[in-house]
Amino acid sequence: MTNREIDRRSALLGAGTLAVGTVLSACVVEQSVPAEQPAPAKQPTTSVPQATESSAPTAQPAGDLLTSAKDVPAGGGVILKDQKIVVTRDDSGAPHAFSAVCTHQGCLVTAVGEGTIDCKCHGSKFDLASGEPVGGPAKKPLPPVAVVERDGGLFQA
Repeated sequence: MTNREIDRRSALLGAGTLAVGTVLSACVVEQSVPAEQPAPAKQPTTSVPQATESSAPTAQPAGDLLTSAKDVPAGGGVILKDQKIVVTRDDSGAPHAFSAVCTHQGCLVTAVGEGTIDCKCHGSKFDLASGEPVGGPAKKPLPPVAVVERDGGLFQA
């Protein structure tokens, strides 16, 4: 290779690098500062007496409303597909809640009745008061979800 060929290649390489740099700099996008987000809506609060010497009521935030208390009969329950939660009441009327995702292979449970939460995918059945498996291939209980009954509703605690 002659010196002239080397100079020519260097000039072409330099011009190519300059062109690529120009194109890339044109691709830089100016980042904008996000608009101020509105403050999240405040959750409803309720006064609950505390076990203190003064027994003065204090406000505690309520969790998410899962369902109306009247919609969950004793010995039955409701499946909240969007939240993937099943809310039940035992025979004494005490509320319970569990993940609605079957611990066998991840299907959503499909029914609550006759004391059990049922998954039709493979026939697993869970106790509606404890979430423990009572039939079918599932070996692990449904994970519990904390729930409280307040003001006519069942809330996630």
